[in-house]
Amino acid sequence: MKTKAAVLDAMGKPVPYAQSRPLSIEDVDLDPPGEGEVLVRVRAAGLCHSDLSVINGNRPRPVPMALGHEAAGEVEELGPGVRDLKVGDHVVMVFVPSCGHCLPCAEGRPALCEPGAAANGKGTLVSGARRLSRKGQPINHHMGVSAFAEHAVVSRDSLIKIDFSLPFETAALFGCAVLTGVGAVVNTAAMRAGTTAAVVGLGGVGLNSLLAAKLVGAARIVAIDVLEEKLALARDLGATDVFNAADPDCMAKVREATGGGVDYAFEMVGSVKAMDLAYRITRRGGTTITAGLPHPDHTFNVQHVSLVAEERTVKGSYIGGCVPLRDMARYIALYQRGRLPVDRLMSGRIGFDGLNAAFDRLAGGHAVRQVLVL
Repeated sequence: MKTKAAVLDAMGKPVPYAQSRPLSIEDVDLDPPGEGEVLVRVRAAGLCHSDLSVINGNRPRPVPMALGHEAAGEVEELGPGVRDLKVGDHVVMVFVPSCGHCLPCAEGRPALCEPGAAANGKGTLVSGARRLSRKGQPINHHMGVSAFAEHAVVSRDSLIKIDFSLPFETAALFGCAVLTGVGAVVNTAAMRAGTTAAVVGLGGVGLNSLLAAKLVGAARIVAIDVLEEKLALARDLGATDVFNAADPDCMAKVREATGGGVDYAFEMVGSVKAMDLAYRITRRGGTTITAGLPHPDHTFNVQHVSLVAEERTVKGSYIGGCVPLRDMARYIALYQRGRLPVDRLMSGRIGFDGLNAAFDRLAGGHAVRQVLVL
């Protein structure tokens, strides 16, 4: 079948993207779903920094590639062997498929699925197949999803069935921003009520971490960014303190305000500079957690003795350490009860014609979560 999709042919095109147009909107060929795969009519897809990182080359991926990894849609066709879904079901797509058989999957850590990670790096589905093509030449899948498209063929293991009552535009955010941001707090940090937190970087993931810190009962929530508009939003969402990272005294001011630093600092930018700040504002005995994805060549330097003498912990968090089948239902329930207002992070709705310009807004930090509505 033919489907319209946003295809990236070359990474590293210059900004503004509204002019260089790294994403071309094309009619491409999409094969039917194979064994254990599902054809989904995409209804909404969020624009994430992980997409931007492929566009600007910070996260190298094979091209051509149909982008988009945070999405929700409706099941249109089942491949052989798929028996637990039916046509018409509403689903959210998860960007790391889990095989269920490798050691990380067996240990209950599907975010670290080895075949899933290998497939994402190669631009294939977890089966090793590519279902997208253009003029007979294959197009790579983005993280097993490729959701900036009218239709997508994905592994059954990349789908979580959801309730019909949840709007697609809101549901899409749960596929990455919510799983990653909330999961970093409740799973990776296992943050306890009465402790203190700082979030460095107030994009969609960072603000979800802020919401989660409030949810678990943090005594103090420090929000840090370079944009005053995001600091104002953070304050409105529950931050007790806000600091501008552009202030050369930011680190000293945070440490002074918190009596020597916070229990948990979350770096959500993918910047070494932000990671350094997060580490420096973590108290003795505290934990610094990063969910950002910087360029592979970038390294974070830490004073070795401080890890020992101050009993520090530094942890990475990928997809918030989530078990999507378990956690997504929990987070959606919290949203439906008004305790996790992720819909307040929506910056705008766009169509295909506004996609490149929307990445300019994301790159400039002026959008939290824009959603492509299809």
